[in-house]
Amino acid sequence: MPIRHYPTAICFSLVMLILLASSSSYAIPAFSRQYGTSCSTCHVDFPKLNDFGKAFKDAGFKFPKDDETFLKVPPIMLGAPAQKDIWPHTIFPGTIPGLPPIGIRFNTFFQVVSKNRNDINAAGLANPGTFIPRTDFQPGLFSIFMAGNFGSGIAFWVDDDLSVGGSGANGGLGDGYLKFVNLGRLFKFPTDSLSVRIGQFELDLPFSPARSHNLSGWDIFDEANVGAMNSLVPQQNVNNAFALSSAAQGVEFSGGHSYRGYHYSLAIVNQNTGGTPSAGDTVQPVVGFVSDSNFKDLYGRFSYRFNLERDPVSRNEVQAAGATGPRDHTYLNLGTFYFYGRSVQRFNGFASDGATPVVLTAREPFYRLGGDFSFNYHAFNLYGLYLYGHDKNLLPFTSAGEGPNGFLSGVPATFSGGFLQADYMLLPWMMGIMRYDVVKSSADRINAFGTGLSPLYATRNRITPGIQFLIHANIKAAFEYQIRPQQTVFDTTGTQIAKPFRTNSAIADLEFVY
Repeated sequence: MPIRHYPTAICFSLVMLILLASSSSYAIPAFSRQYGTSCSTCHVDFPKLNDFGKAFKDAGFKFPKDDETFLKVPPIMLGAPAQKDIWPHTIFPGTIPGLPPIGIRFNTFFQVVSKNRNDINAAGLANPGTFIPRTDFQPGLFSIFMAGNFGSGIAFWVDDDLSVGGSGANGGLGDGYLKFVNLGRLFKFPTDSLSVRIGQFELDLPFSPARSHNLSGWDIFDEANVGAMNSLVPQQNVNNAFALSSAAQGVEFSGGHSYRGYHYSLAIVNQNTGGTPSAGDTVQPVVGFVSDSNFKDLYGRFSYRFNLERDPVSRNEVQAAGATGPRDHTYLNLGTFYFYGRSVQRFNGFASDGATPVVLTAREPFYRLGGDFSFNYHAFNLYGLYLYGHDKNLLPFTSAGEGPNGFLSGVPATFSGGFLQADYMLLPWMMGIMRYDVVKSSADRINAFGTGLSPLYATRNRITPGIQFLIHANIKAAFEYQIRPQQTVFDTTGTQIAKPFRTNSAIADLEFVY
């Protein structure tokens, strides 16, 4: 049964109310210093952007109108403006930010999980000695990031996670790119119809997993596709570790706006499908699951946003004041996205002489297809996403007395799911959250342990209510409770091998940026 966390929640809320008695707010990192403004200028509840924040990002980290008049710390000129007139006989002048555009982010967590969390050990489904503590303090993310504009519509962003979960070994580069904003002006294209981003970046997803305001990620964005290898489903030679939340390396072409009208993006990126050999594979020994450097994956997105303000002036104005600060329009945004790639899997074998080693390489095409929506009315935001994943299943076949000499198409490995979330600003410093996640895949059906789940629980889902408080504009406390359905584990003969159990958890978080 779910844990009873009411006393903890009451104490937590009382502490938050005492802290929130202070109403001062301070600007956060580089942009707040440069413009002398609060982070609430661009964020509803950091890192969630309001409409002005979206326009600021679209413009290449600049105010969308009259940027020079709002800057409190002017940029440093790299060359005289007159050099523009004699280019290409001199270096084209640019700028760098007047202050080092550096910020940091840190958070820490406290978690409480269900009483019967260790029943999975009794079923032999976890490694010997595995024990899940009832309560736990855990350092979260320590990240350093910088962003800004070099002039001439050239924006930059770099962030590096120095520590994740208290371990520096888990850190690494997040995004690092240059973006050439409104590059279409050089070709006399319509304004903002073409921008180009180059480097390592998060795919232009409808909702950002890397900069989500939730304490836990949306499950569907982290879903890899692993084929089933037991009697419950047909044999599937698929072990594709790609997830949409993974960082991509390549080039992206985009245009339009995220705060009104159309928006599109097309990215050409390296493959990122590396996996691990499957212990359940009995067809041929696995050499490895790797990416194919000779092939580049493709990602495309298109969306259109209908601003529904009655007043024609405020309908398209992003620097006007509104109920939640800088205007968040009443709007409906509809979008779709598609990713195409192929995963590489290699198998050991022998030639027809039965002694000469050979390696077969399977290049399995896969795609991810989805649709999304977002509806906003004043302080209420309802949004969601559906995703379908499909990997072609290539099975090695052999001739009598010979080693593997080709592949046949088997039953594809698929998954589907998504989420529906509602955010409501109860007060300018308090946001309530309610969210539903669902994922259905063959990997869930076998529970990733080689044993069968009851078909009733082949779908993985959870309900997550939460609440977040801004102590200051750059300090946030948050709480969420993850409610998962009761599970019962069976072996392949249908015999129950574990007591019914839940994996509910309550998480509290304290976070700041500077």
